[in-house]
Amino acid sequence: MKPLPSTSSKNPVKFRMPTADNLVPIRLDIEIDGHRFKDAFTWNPSDPDSEVVVFAKRTVKDLKLPPAFITQIAQSIQSQLAEFRSFEGQDMQTGEKIVPIKLDLRVNHTLIKDQFLWDLNNFESDPEEFARTFCKDLGVEDPEVGPAIAVAIREQLYEIAIQSVTSARETRISKKGRRGAEHIPASKASGTALDLMKLFGNKSSIIRKRREWDVYEPIVDILSNEEVDVLEAREDRNARRID
Repeated sequence: MKPLPSTSSKNPVKFRMPTADNLVPIRLDIEIDGHRFKDAFTWNPSDPDSEVVVFAKRTVKDLKLPPAFITQIAQSIQSQLAEFRSFEGQDMQTGEKIVPIKLDLRVNHTLIKDQFLWDLNNFESDPEEFARTFCKDLGVEDPEVGPAIAVAIREQLYEIAIQSVTSARETRISKKGRRGAEHIPASKASGTALDLMKLFGNKSSIIRKRREWDVYEPIVDILSNEEVDVLEAREDRNARRID
């Protein structure tokens, strides 16, 4: 992937996902009358809202869910899209930074754990391509694992993008309140990022430091039916406790 030219924090860009495709991660977890529907996928925020209802109706029909799920699915997707769109047009602070991305998820019988660094300033990065390469290199055969990894990466990048909006806003306020000051404290959000140029240069989007290969080596486990049953029961208990 070819990195884009460096963007100074003094020249913020408008809010968007820091990836090649501006796709919003959507996560659904809906329970109605003893039926539960869980899913995670990406959505193009530029698509017409009418597509949301079409998707909800098709999902309910394909999975033979009660009709009441149509409204709940549509409302959940629309709510998440509305939150994303609320940040559009706002400045997003960027710079020569990398951020840690962690994977800890189970998809059917496959358990995935990994940690790596992602170039936040490369707007040509591609979580879906990374996920496909990850699965190919590690011999993951379940076709649902790749999309789940991509969504997990996008969810973390989305949170960081929101933090970047907050950081840009705080910087503007600090500058207005402290004219002439030579130093402006970094926000908590920007403080979590690392200086990419000092550590690695700008040749890559996803980085594993050599000294951490043994510590952060990807872990892929195939669980037995019994192990899956135990994990699902635990997840259900935790979900009900939160509700």
